[in-house]
Amino acid sequence: MSLNSKLASLASVPQKDKGAAYCDVLKQLVSASPPSPDDMGQLVRYVVSQDHVGLVVARQVLGELVKALDEDPLKANDELQKSVILSTLESIQRSVSFQEQATALRLKLADIYESEEDWSDAAKTLMGLNFDSGRLAEDEQKLNIYVRIVRLLLEDEDSVQAETYQNRAGLLIHSTSNRELQLSYKLCQARINDYTRKFVEAAMRYHELSWVAEIDDEERLQMLSAAVTCAVLAPAGPNRSRLLASLCRDERTAQLSNYTILSKMFLEHILRPSEVKGFEESLKPHQLAKIAQSSNDRVAVVDDEQQPGDEPVSKRTGPSTVLDRAVMEHNLLSCSKIYNNITFSGLGTLLDLAPAAAETMARRMIEQGRLRASIDQVERLITFESRDDEEAQGKAGGLGDVNLETEDTGAPFTKKWDRQIRRTAANASPFLT
Repeated sequence: MSLNSKLASLASVPQKDKGAAYCDVLKQLVSASPPSPDDMGQLVRYVVSQDHVGLVVARQVLGELVKALDEDPLKANDELQKSVILSTLESIQRSVSFQEQATALRLKLADIYESEEDWSDAAKTLMGLNFDSGRLAEDEQKLNIYVRIVRLLLEDEDSVQAETYQNRAGLLIHSTSNRELQLSYKLCQARINDYTRKFVEAAMRYHELSWVAEIDDEERLQMLSAAVTCAVLAPAGPNRSRLLASLCRDERTAQLSNYTILSKMFLEHILRPSEVKGFEESLKPHQLAKIAQSSNDRVAVVDDEQQPGDEPVSKRTGPSTVLDRAVMEHNLLSCSKIYNNITFSGLGTLLDLAPAAAETMARRMIEQGRLRASIDQVERLITFESRDDEEAQGKAGGLGDVNLETEDTGAPFTKKWDRQIRRTAANASPFLT
């Protein structure tokens, strides 16, 4: 007997027996060899569209279908499950009467997509859920779905939508005491900061998670490595100096592959291209994103004329990647610890930039309070200011307020040399203990 004939014959069955009758038909279709997704789809369309079947019976059949997906032979065939779920969702998605069954089917479909590493379709499936349905009435259930969507979107490198759902999760995170869910939320937060180039915040959160005992040791080491990477990519300045000091005091960083560049940045050594190349190979695609330059910067470099006596310098108008910018800013900050002043041309040679581009980078760091210096555009000279309080590195290195009595020799350069020696000793102390 064909499926159409079976369904037609059940129309005359008493209402109280229809549920069992239609469920028997479903079981026959599931146990067929091989099961036909088209026949199961036809059964679903029939029970949800025919008025004589009734809402209660339709829900009962859909409930049995959801159970059958977790049992053989459907359980062993992901493609068959996807076909059945997609055809069923197409039949019931416009009806508000089957939201609970639709939610169960979407969760199952998302599991299948995720097992296939189809992050985009898995996220879209979960984003289609009705979060006001009875199955997702609890705040913790909604939070769990939001965090899962964020994780999937980040795997698909869609940080914009991920941040939207992260904000939704942030409104509900207080409602749970589930430690695993809280840690997942914090990890997603760190990854979003990483993707949106908030490297200081990302490094702090990665470093915090690397100390959590509930996380596997290998994963904690990966988070520590991510913290170091973000710290290296962070904008040069006092905040990054404190972060570098905190990471260098962590004994675990010595076993990381990126420890060399971390220690050199902490000690304020000038980095050479050969030293950066190995670190660059370990970066993820979003950390190698290109940087767009403003039209004003390009015009300034084009209009800049080489002065008589200046050595030929680079024609680069600015950093090209996030790493490029981080290294240039670090080298500029390190330069301020070595020289009292430097010409635009000399700084351009050091940074591999056109003189005007080097001046622009220094000017921005001065404006943002990340570099203490003054610019003389007439003399084309940058003069670095000494930092008597040593706040950025002294306190960052864990020394606190240290009062050292020094002899007043009346020689300003001798004082500056003494401060250099004290700073180097303070920076080296974490590696000698």
